[in-house]
Amino acid sequence: MIRILLAEDQHVIREALATLLSLESDIEVVAAVDSGDAALAAALTHRPDVAVLDIDMPGARDGLDAAGELRTRLPECRTLMLTGHGKPGHLRRALASQVDGFLLKTAPPDELTSAIRKVARGERVLDPSLAVTAWNLADNPLTPREADVLRLAAAGAEAPEIAAQLFLSAGTVRNYLTAIVAKLNARNRTDAARIAAEAGWI
Repeated sequence: MIRILLAEDQHVIREALATLLSLESDIEVVAAVDSGDAALAAALTHRPDVAVLDIDMPGARDGLDAAGELRTRLPECRTLMLTGHGKPGHLRRALASQVDGFLLKTAPPDELTSAIRKVARGERVLDPSLAVTAWNLADNPLTPREADVLRLAAAGAEAPEIAAQLFLSAGTVRNYLTAIVAKLNARNRTDAARIAAEAGWI
């Protein structure tokens, strides 16, 4: 019997997944929770074989944060991430966190149950539609200082404010922003911030 922890913040989806998985003769849902914080607590209590975690959940921990902590605190628990969209940034964080599987919520039910069984056996699973994205994940072209500048710009700070926070001149900040826009082949700093956020660079 494969013991499953299910973490999904949307009640209807969580209940539907729990019902679906309970129909399988070799899968038992031992806990179903609505946040990354609750997932960690439930995992330490129930010690499941596989944690099926939604990436985007409210609270201090999202699904990927919870997966990282599970790897440290309960290494025998395998992790399968579910997401509604295959953002490169999410995939990058998932691979960096060494999760065992990454599946889109649009996958057919039999793919989910198959992925759970594979992960429980120690195999790695990647949604086929994400394979090309994983292959093409580019290295972060931004320097740490450029990332700092762009992070502040994305939060709405103007050049003088960024300069004051980072102990730079306003001219240097503007030079950084110009270089960032060019490196990311963006239309402007707003577009650069979007590109970098989606890629998981800021």
